[in-house]
Amino acid sequence: MARGNRRGPIFVDDHDRRFFLQCLADVCEKTGWPVHAWVLTNKHYHLFIQTPEANLVEGMKWFQNTVTRRFNVRHREWGRLFGDRYKAVVVDGESPYYYETLWDYIHLNPGRAGLVDVSRGQSVLDYPWSSLAGGYALMPYQRAKWLAAEHGLATMGVEDTADGREKMAKRLDERVTEERERSGLVTVDADADKRGSHLRRGWYWGKQAFAEKLMKLGEEVIGRKRKARGYDASPERQAHGEQNALALLDEGLRLANLSADELAGHRCTEPRKVLLAGLLWKKTTMSQAWIAEHLGMKNAVNVSRVIHRMDISRIEKKVPTHLRFFVSERMKQNEH
Repeated sequence: MARGNRRGPIFVDDHDRRFFLQCLADVCEKTGWPVHAWVLTNKHYHLFIQTPEANLVEGMKWFQNTVTRRFNVRHREWGRLFGDRYKAVVVDGESPYYYETLWDYIHLNPGRAGLVDVSRGQSVLDYPWSSLAGGYALMPYQRAKWLAAEHGLATMGVEDTADGREKMAKRLDERVTEERERSGLVTVDADADKRGSHLRRGWYWGKQAFAEKLMKLGEEVIGRKRKARGYDASPERQAHGEQNALALLDEGLRLANLSADELAGHRCTEPRKVLLAGLLWKKTTMSQAWIAEHLGMKNAVNVSRVIHRMDISRIEKKVPTHLRFFVSERMKQNEH
């Protein structure tokens, strides 16, 4: 989750919210993230995401930077949109209890914030800017591909039918009515592990055994037993997104029959370079400056220009068949 800088608004109107969700769709395609729940208010957002690959940091960096940049362009603002770094809580998603409580916490946010009033006949479904009204309550074909609705509904124990979705919304409305301002908040025992989260503070949401497992995994991955000087240069320190991008680039250049030395000798509009630039921008978290450097396209402006003007159907006719199939298959990956 993240709040606006100095607790200011991050959404001025519904256009900003729609744009935010488009950026979320884009980053999910770049990273392979399924989203299990989301909610947007005026001054903050919550995302319940799953990271099949180790790319949370680079994905969130791209996401918040992109939202900020486009917000500033639209509203003629400058500087930071979000206050400080986003907050991330690691969740034991394999436990139905911890999954359900987080899922409820997010979808009950409008009730806690007074954006809907169930006591006056309103429903949490009446708030349009959450994955409840904007995803789970919709017909399957109407949902975003990146929303893990099938998993969420199964965990909630309801069928993906009109009756099942109505049952789901009714249960949430009852929770709002019963708990009033605390709707969705969880109570932690006094003797609980202080590092654990109650979804407002703490760094993990799960049992203490889950935290100990994470600590052990962290020691193995980060290498706390290594010398601090060796850590920054270690392979674990390299961005997963860059490794993935380099692998795509190497295979793409091979199928394009291009060597790295030949790239600078071709124009930025050369079809093979344009097609590979589009693939790297769509499916990785690399910046346009990185793409420009590795494809010999001089600068980020050139990359931005050719990507936005790219006519796939026209370009595909001008590149080798193997390259065309390679790009097409990679574009289809991670479509949830």
